[in-house]
Amino acid sequence: MTQKHRGLRKAYIYIILLAALVACKGKKQEEKDKGAAKPGGSPALVDVMIAAPETLTNTLEANGTIMPQEWVELRPEVQGRLTLLQVPEGTVVSQGTIIARINDADLQAQMNKTRVLLDLAQKTETRIAKLIAVGGINQADYDAALNQVNSLKADLAFTQSLIDKTVVRAPFTGLLGLRQVSPGAYVTPSTVIATLQQVDKVKVDFTVPEKYARLIRKGTDVQVQTDLSRSDRSSATIVATEPQINSVSRNLKVRAVLQGAKPNPGSFVKVYLTRRQEQPSILVPTNSIIPDDKSKQVIVVREGKAMFTNVTTGVRTEDMVEVLSGIKKGDSIVVSGVLFCRPKSPVKVRGVKTVEQLKQ
Repeated sequence: MTQKHRGLRKAYIYIILLAALVACKGKKQEEKDKGAAKPGGSPALVDVMIAAPETLTNTLEANGTIMPQEWVELRPEVQGRLTLLQVPEGTVVSQGTIIARINDADLQAQMNKTRVLLDLAQKTETRIAKLIAVGGINQADYDAALNQVNSLKADLAFTQSLIDKTVVRAPFTGLLGLRQVSPGAYVTPSTVIATLQQVDKVKVDFTVPEKYARLIRKGTDVQVQTDLSRSDRSSATIVATEPQINSVSRNLKVRAVLQGAKPNPGSFVKVYLTRRQEQPSILVPTNSIIPDDKSKQVIVVREGKAMFTNVTTGVRTEDMVEVLSGIKKGDSIVVSGVLFCRPKSPVKVRGVKTVEQLKQ
C-alpha cells in the first residue's frame, strides 16, 4: 500500500469517528431535553386552603417563681445576749407573738434612775410653782425647773424605746422557718433568728417580653402549672406589674395571686397567658411559608399556575402563622406539595383543606 493510500485511510477513519461522536452527543442532548421537559409537562399535585379571616388564639408561655404573700427575716434591732428564744419551727404564730428577748438589764437600770430623777424634778417644779403664785421667785427659775421635768420625761421615753427594741415580735401571722441561733447567743442587727412566711396565699412572679406588655391587664386570669410532671393547671389573677420594663432583658415583671394550689415558695412554675386577637386575621400553616434572604413567600394558585407572593407575617403559633399583608380573602394558598412547585408552573389541586384540618 502506497503512502498516499495510507493517508486517505487515516482521513476516512477520523471522519467516521467525528461523525459518531457528534451523533452520540446529539442523542444525549435529546434525551436530556426530553427528561427536562417531562416534569414541566406534568402539573404538580398540591393541596390548598382558601384564605379567610380567622380569630387568632395564641398561648404565651413564661417562667415564674412562687412567692409567699408576706415574707420577712426576723432580726433584732439592737445587739446583746439572748435571754429568751421561742421559735417553734414549722408552726404558725400569731401577729405580736414574742419570738426572742435580748438582755436589757442595763436599760432597765437606766429607766429606774430616770424615774427617780423625774420624781424629784416634778416635786421641785410643784414647789416653785407655789412660790410663783405668791411672787416669791422669778419666772426664770420656774422655767428651768419645768424644763428639767420635760427633759427627764424625754429620757424616760427614749430608754423605753430601747427596751422595746430588745423584744423581737412576729410582725404578722405566718409560718416560722428553721431556727438559726441558739439560746444565750450574742446577736447583732445582722443576725437572722428565723424566717416568717405567710403561705396561706401565695403569689407568682413572672416576666414577659415587652411586645406582650399590652396584653397584661390587672384582673386578667392566667394558668399556672405548679407540677411540671403533671398536666394539671391552677388559675391565678394578675394583681400588679412593675411600672418600668427592664432595660437589660427588655422584659416586664408581672405578679399574680395563685388560687387553690399552695406550692412551696421559691418553686419554679410555668405560666400560660392566652391571647385572643380582637380583629380576625388570615392564618396559614407554618410549612407553607418559604423563607428567603430578604422576604417570606407563599404560593398562591391563580389560573392553574403557582404564583410566588411576598408576604408580611405577624404572630407565630405552634403550627400557624399570621399573615399581615400579601394575600387577601379568597386566595388559594398551597399547603402541601410546596417543594414541587416552580414559579408560574402548572399545578393540579388535589384537595381543599380547612384551618381545623391543618391544625390536627
